Amino acid sequence: MARNKYPEVTVERILDVSQRLFLEKGYDHTTIQDIVDELDGLSKGAVYHHFKSKEEIMDAVSDRMFFENNPFETVRKRTDLNGLEKLREVVRLNQGDKARTSMTVQAIPITKNPRLLVEMIDSNRRILTPYFLELIEEGNKDGSLHTEYAREIAELLPLLTSLWLLPNVFPAGKEQMRRKFYFLGDMLEKMGVPLMDDTIYALVDEFVEQIPEE
Repeated sequence: MARNKYPEVTVERILDVSQRLFLEKGYDHTTIQDIVDELDGLSKGAVYHHFKSKEEIMDAVSDRMFFENNPFETVRKRTDLNGLEKLREVVRLNQGDKARTSMTVQAIPITKNPRLLVEMIDSNRRILTPYFLELIEEGNKDGSLHTEYAREIAELLPLLTSLWLLPNVFPAGKEQMRRKFYFLGDMLEKMGVPLMDDTIYALVDEFVEQIPEE
């Protein structure tokens, strides 16, 4: 059998098609066969060579969307914002990306897979914690934040958002989800990181409304 000389190109093709189909049809209504049918001759076996399941494809699509439009890297270049303003802008940019927000909601069911859930938590810890720590420490230096727990908060935020706020892990209706976000905002403010403001709470409400009821 001939070897694929450019496996990264094949992976990108699979992710391109999958992302488009997930956004057009929805994750639940897209099958592996749908993806194969759009890949111009690529076999189902070739797809499974790179991804063991549709869940893994969704996980890879979500990661790629984040890195292609990384809000932390965007605010890092801003000289007109202090640390707190950068943190808030990260949230606004992330939630303002409608395609990524839609994908985040659609990806909630894949967290029922324990292996993918653990990988997501570990990935968030490795990638997001350093970004949060950088901005919190910047806020402490410029006076916009006042916390003695910069590292602890930087570790806690990705953990809460990738575990505690997942309705698949901690079942919650929409009102309970909103309550959790308000609790998170109050807790952070008491710890010297007043992340939440009215614009962010409005984005939270919009996000929660997209989460389907079980």
